[in-house]
Amino acid sequence: MSAKERGYADLHDHLERLRARGLLVEIDRPVDKDAEMHPLVRWQYVGGIEEHERKAFLFTNPVNAKGRKYAFPVVVGAYAGNREIYGVGMDAPLDEVQQRWDRAIANPIPPVVVDSAPCQEVVLTGTDLQGEGKGLDALPIPVSTPGFDGAPTLTATNVVTKDPDTGIHNHGTYRAGLKAPDRMVVRMATRVGGAGGYRHYQKHQKRGDKTMPVAIVLGAPPCAAFVAPMKLPIDLDEMGVAGGVAGAPIRVVRAKTVDLMVPADAEIVIEGLIDTESVEPEGPFGESHGHVALEQFNMPMRVTAITHRKNAIVASYISQVTPSESSAIKRVSYEPMFLSHLRNTLGIKGVKRVTLHERMTALRRMAIVTVEQGTPKSEVWRALYGVTSFKADCGKICIAVNDDIDPDNSDALFWAMAFRMSPAEDIQILKHRSGGHGPEREHETDQEDSTLLIDATAKEILPPFALPKREYMERSRKLWEEIGLPKLRPQSPWFGTASGDWLPVWDAGGKRAAEGDYLENGRISAKAARKGLKPESSYRPDRED
Repeated sequence: MSAKERGYADLHDHLERLRARGLLVEIDRPVDKDAEMHPLVRWQYVGGIEEHERKAFLFTNPVNAKGRKYAFPVVVGAYAGNREIYGVGMDAPLDEVQQRWDRAIANPIPPVVVDSAPCQEVVLTGTDLQGEGKGLDALPIPVSTPGFDGAPTLTATNVVTKDPDTGIHNHGTYRAGLKAPDRMVVRMATRVGGAGGYRHYQKHQKRGDKTMPVAIVLGAPPCAAFVAPMKLPIDLDEMGVAGGVAGAPIRVVRAKTVDLMVPADAEIVIEGLIDTESVEPEGPFGESHGHVALEQFNMPMRVTAITHRKNAIVASYISQVTPSESSAIKRVSYEPMFLSHLRNTLGIKGVKRVTLHERMTALRRMAIVTVEQGTPKSEVWRALYGVTSFKADCGKICIAVNDDIDPDNSDALFWAMAFRMSPAEDIQILKHRSGGHGPEREHETDQEDSTLLIDATAKEILPPFALPKREYMERSRKLWEEIGLPKLRPQSPWFGTASGDWLPVWDAGGKRAAEGDYLENGRISAKAARKGLKPESSYRPDRED
């Protein structure tokens, strides 16, 4: 069935679209999934590669550290290696992503049940799941953080569970570490406001159930994959929202050995039962908060079936220290949600943008609110309060800046704080904040945190940035390239603009100086000479005095 007939792309369709746009790197040589694969992709996040230059990587010949070959290719970064890749998966321009999510949440399209599905072309049960090279061990699951992680780990997951009381399904992105060909351990978030799957686990425990049915989907269609890491309202059927994103119902099929519905057009589905009575050590695993999560007791899962397409592809997220694929997925959808909350819910019209700082901070810790110059101080502070309270795990440090500051440039942020913020007047600290997602601190049982709010907006109209105008920077860049100097990677701000406290007469004078006519400026200033004034007195050509 084609994407047009379904109404949405599956992973194969998606890769074709990435290939057509030059966003897919295909590697046919053997690559070690245990020691080389994720580090190779990681280089595009730590090697000075610009965000728009990042790609998805398709490894057609994966091997393990012992040289064993696999029947399945592996793709890393295919869902959100960069924002453009995410936009391809959403089938929408990036500036329309928020509207797409808003419409999908408000108008979900229920999934449609089918009897046969691509994800069940091959069904493995019983002895096919047991022994080295079979079951999970036949899948080329990468080690995400070689040298630290204790096992290959599923990362690009839709972990499907069902509320035993209401029957509503939940899709969450949770890691699962491999333990045996028919066993792994799943980590579902237990923190305040945590995973829907964990709530189902607790319900099964209260009912006295010894196991909880689970299905782990790998390689879901992008519209279905994107709902799993989203923090959607509890008890909202994610496949309905995915249908709203696609504008067509998502095809689902009943799993073979557990009573759950899974995306029919996925690549691989791992079915099983989670033990609700015992836990097993899982980890270490490199986490998105930037530290290695040490071993913890988590949920053992006994695999009852593995189903897959005949030409299945194993999908894996590049995660750990941000920026990463998982942070890109969240950032593209989270930032418009914050902006909508401040503008539409709270009615703060001066807010122009909300930026969740990505590099190293996993989006959650630092938020920058961009407001128009001249926004009243009371509105600036309402925006800061609003952004820090919108999500429990986001906004530990919130900074308000004007729109002449690039929120993605940490140097520009420090500059704004250095020259536009008075510590005595423009900082507030709020107590009683959830510790949120971060490294576990063994000796601190109560990980309550606090919030830092900073108003780094300009308190008056200021002169322009002291950088050459754009026309002169672009002219000199051509000269730079003609000389053959190293490749430039411009970082904002890289030119100045005639804005702020800047008069037309000064603009004209600057143009004359750049054209070699500074002597004319001298003749003009000579006419404005005065007596009896102290040196460094201000002079305004637009004023008589």
